Amino acid sequence: MPNQIVEPNKVVYLTYEIKDATNHEILEHTDMPVGYVHGVGSDLFEKIEQSLEGRGSGDTVHVTLNPEEAFGLHDPTLTFTDDVENVPPEYRQLGAEAIFENERSEQVTMVVSRIADGKLTLDGNHPLAGKTVIFRVTISSIRDASKEEIKRGSPDDHHPPLH
Repeated sequence: MPNQIVEPNKVVYLTYEIKDATNHEILEHTDMPVGYVHGVGSDLFEKIEQSLEGRGSGDTVHVTLNPEEAFGLHDPTLTFTDDVENVPPEYRQLGAEAIFENERSEQVTMVVSRIADGKLTLDGNHPLAGKTVIFRVTISSIRDASKEEIKRGSPDDHHPPLH
């Protein structure tokens, strides 16, 4: 079978690593391939999907994304600070997650990001918001997508990539 290349209507499996562009700290990493259907509006960041076009299995690309291209700018309106005694005890630790519903009935995950001076801060921003990041993406394999996968926009064994 000829070596497949990344092009529309192909299922592409990849592994990735995300680094902070400022200090090169590894922020996220996976060795377990995740899949997406190329060219059909996947969850993959557009700049990464474009950089994979025409590549083959085993190829690696490095893509730098600024906050606007990736996880967005840090939005201060998504942070809330309250007296620590007003917060249930199970949430009084850094990294604790609480799920709230906004006025549009959407669920929002808030993370305890700071506890100091009797105050606790919850942050609803994506943990990588405001960061310029470098993705190292390696193509594990490529195959033809089925009609159902193309219509749905994700492979049958889909794991959401890079979000």
